[in-house]
Amino acid sequence: MADEIGVTASYISQIEHGKVSPSLATLKKLAKAVDRKTVDFFVDELIDDPIVLSEKEWTRVSHPHWDAHVRQLVRIVGNKLMQPFYTVIEPGGGTREPYSHSGEEFGIVLDGELTLRVGDDTHVVPRNSSFYYSSLIPHSWTNEGKEPCRVVWVISPPSW
Repeated sequence: MADEIGVTASYISQIEHGKVSPSLATLKKLAKAVDRKTVDFFVDELIDDPIVLSEKEWTRVSHPHWDAHVRQLVRIVGNKLMQPFYTVIEPGGGTREPYSHSGEEFGIVLDGELTLRVGDDTHVVPRNSSFYYSSLIPHSWTNEGKEPCRVVWVISPPSW
């Protein structure tokens, strides 16, 4: 595995024993090598993935280019075909720059208003409205309103 991801076997041993913290790039390579998603490394317990999770069991995730509170709505992504999130974007929050990745995205705005930029188009998505687009198209999102925006967001296939 070390050769496959471009590190030494001793480095993998150090990761396994908690002596070093790998970079995000290395974590992504490790996840791919073991047929998992990066977020799976942050699950506290390796248990069967429950069918129902309470709000307190949602896993907080972060992204360096996002100004939002994001929680994953499944415990283990594994080989799932979808990755759902509950996202709260405070006024003025959102992504710092457009990004793209493989797959598709779907969401529904539960409260507030989301400004969604997909390619050259800007869409204002009000409460109780949904959106769906190809993630291959550069996209970004912000809350330009005065209230927090709450969104259930689903990415397929899981991308992190």
